[in-house]
Amino acid sequence: MSTDIYGAIEVYQLAPHDDPADIEPWTRAIDLYPLYPYNVYLAFGCLFGVRNRIGWEPVAARRGLPADVSASIRTEFENHSRGNEAVGDQTWVSWAELKNLDMTVTPGGRGVLRVRLSGGGCRYTRVDDEWPAEIVTEYGVPPLGPVPAEAAYGSWQVKDVRIDFLVMTRNDVLGPGSGWEHVFGVMRALAGRFGDDGVRLVAWFD
Repeated sequence: MSTDIYGAIEVYQLAPHDDPADIEPWTRAIDLYPLYPYNVYLAFGCLFGVRNRIGWEPVAARRGLPADVSASIRTEFENHSRGNEAVGDQTWVSWAELKNLDMTVTPGGRGVLRVRLSGGGCRYTRVDDEWPAEIVTEYGVPPLGPVPAEAAYGSWQVKDVRIDFLVMTRNDVLGPGSGWEHVFGVMRALAGRFGDDGVRLVAWFD
């Protein structure tokens, strides 16, 4: 069963002369969809710790909805989650946190195995000090070396399946071509008007 992301970008609109009783501090600016219409688990894990199969240290995992989230987003989340136990992992992250994100960070371990499936798509598995048992069982010991510490990064073929042993960084899953560059571009533009701490993404998953 697949996991999808929902949410929106909010901005802080309360000016010093505004009365919080009359105006919400945060307001919805733009929905995440269609800026980001995908469900790429590598990015979900990297940013939010959701479907985190390769062990990223997530940027903003399970923080809950902000206490001062806009009424529009709170209502949408409550309607979506009512009677639906699959909805959860709600969280938020500010542009101030994202703008200087170190895009060279890796998930740790020795690297990642990418299995390119013959029917299309890829499966990713974290590699630590031993080759993952499920990979060895299905495809044999990788020809790159008996243990990951002695193996060079590279690729090999097992029948019609191609397997890559590689290093993966945040830039690979959040950088150009990932779709997240559009989300970050909108947040960056809004920060020019509302400030870095005045722009945040509120998200949840189903």
